[in-house]
Amino acid sequence: MTLTFRQFSLLGFIGCVGGMAFALYLQYFRDYEPCPMCIFQRMAMIGAATAFLLGALHAPKAGGRWVYAGLAALTSLGGAIIAGRHVWLQSLPPDQVPACGPTLDYLLDMLPVMEVVTMVFKGDGNCAKIDAQWLGLSLPMWTLITFIGFVLYSLLLPILATTFERKSR
Repeated sequence: MTLTFRQFSLLGFIGCVGGMAFALYLQYFRDYEPCPMCIFQRMAMIGAATAFLLGALHAPKAGGRWVYAGLAALTSLGGAIIAGRHVWLQSLPPDQVPACGPTLDYLLDMLPVMEVVTMVFKGDGNCAKIDAQWLGLSLPMWTLITFIGFVLYSLLLPILATTFERKSR
């Protein structure tokens, strides 16, 4: 059985879509309201999904593979950084948690985008709240693990595809 760069990229895309589907399930069927950091993590997941999908559609050879893999790795790394910050906020003692702030929609309506990004990264009480855990880990911790997995997968993607394609010859 031969697996191509296109198929490996499609697998990454399906993984990202699965992550987004789970986030939307939690929001709309389990009533977990996403905090601003959660929304930024979703944006990173969509960015990684887009990079994987473009790689699958284009299916380049040689150096082009590294371009799509690099884009997927960068967006996944961005998501991992945001999720890591989110996990850190959740680990703070209650007296050190920043006060709750306005919603992301309100911030975007009232402030310049870069100021909103700065405020979101500072975090607030909404981001520090642990809504749910699975196997002892919070949802942002699982998101961090997922993004780290996508970074590693992205960087291995061109190597895996080349190895599998050579074996099929």
